[in-house]
Amino acid sequence: MLEAREACSGATGRNAGHCRPDAFRGFTAFSKRINPEQAMKIIAHEKLVLQLVKAFIDKHNIDCDFDYCRTFDVVMGEEFLQYIKGSFEAYKQAGGDMSDIAWLDAETAKKATRVLSALGAYEWTAANLHPAKLCLAILGLNKALGMKLFTHTPAVSVTSSGNDWVVNTPRGSITTSIVVHATNAFAATLLPCLQAQVRPVRAQAHKLIPTRAYSGPDKMLTHTYSLRFSLFHFYSVIQRKVDGALVLGTSRGIPGIGQEVFETTDDSVHNKTIAVDCLAKFKQVFSDWGEEVQGEGHEFGWTGILGLTKDAVPFIGPVPCLPGQFVIAGFNGHGMARIFGSAPGLVKIILGGSWSDTSMLNASR
Repeated sequence: MLEAREACSGATGRNAGHCRPDAFRGFTAFSKRINPEQAMKIIAHEKLVLQLVKAFIDKHNIDCDFDYCRTFDVVMGEEFLQYIKGSFEAYKQAGGDMSDIAWLDAETAKKATRVLSALGAYEWTAANLHPAKLCLAILGLNKALGMKLFTHTPAVSVTSSGNDWVVNTPRGSITTSIVVHATNAFAATLLPCLQAQVRPVRAQAHKLIPTRAYSGPDKMLTHTYSLRFSLFHFYSVIQRKVDGALVLGTSRGIPGIGQEVFETTDDSVHNKTIAVDCLAKFKQVFSDWGEEVQGEGHEFGWTGILGLTKDAVPFIGPVPCLPGQFVIAGFNGHGMARIFGSAPGLVKIILGGSWSDTSMLNASR
């Protein structure tokens, strides 16, 4: 395994740790982009992934702050209320599994979520964890099985050599019959054919130290949140049980976000406009946050690069016209709810299995 930087130093280890399947919201959009049958399969796969993550962590006794919990989609706007109600009904009519989903009307939602401006909320099962701890544990398990990890070893090109491929790095070259591009937003660097297909976008998150109103077991948030002002304008909120810190995630639909976050792979900078908006919106939504004293409130922010695709599902499988090369990339900022099912599926294909052997979306685009 070649890693251009430190292990888990990119978005994989930096994300907010929200392992949150889409319970039904994306059903309408995926039905239009693909078809209802495949939309149902996408939703089912994400629910499966949550169980796979939990089972893996339990089996290997991994200390990664895993919290199996409930989550809220808090409706913050009338337009989104109509959209999500439509998706809920469409999913239900298509025979979707509703057993884990609860609808909270406005008054109930305000009490349950502490968001006094909520128009309603949907609730289902999710989880949150420390992503770097999980990923480093996975690397450790694989190293014990014989995997060799080379950090600070960027692959700069892949060239053909007979029936093999040569992966060239500043530290030397490796000849192999199989190459897997698990490079997500950076996939087009070595696979130019994906230049227009997997677009890099810089996402941003922030850590808050809670005020007294949100400190202690009886005052902490018990659920994770997505505060939904519209389909693409939302904020994620997680309060970590292990230390009480809050992690706020932002979306690309924030008004006035600017173009600097799009088509960039620079994750060394952080956007002050996004930080100001996120923190202001959080305090507006959680109106009982209260006055911050020294040591409370915003501690720091960080960024990571997401890989977006046109149809919001990843590219997984063999690279056309490059026999022996495979790709798994374009997780749209939603990898935590997809990778644990997608990666084993790709392995089945690499080992000679057919697409029907996987539990993934149909291979056609």
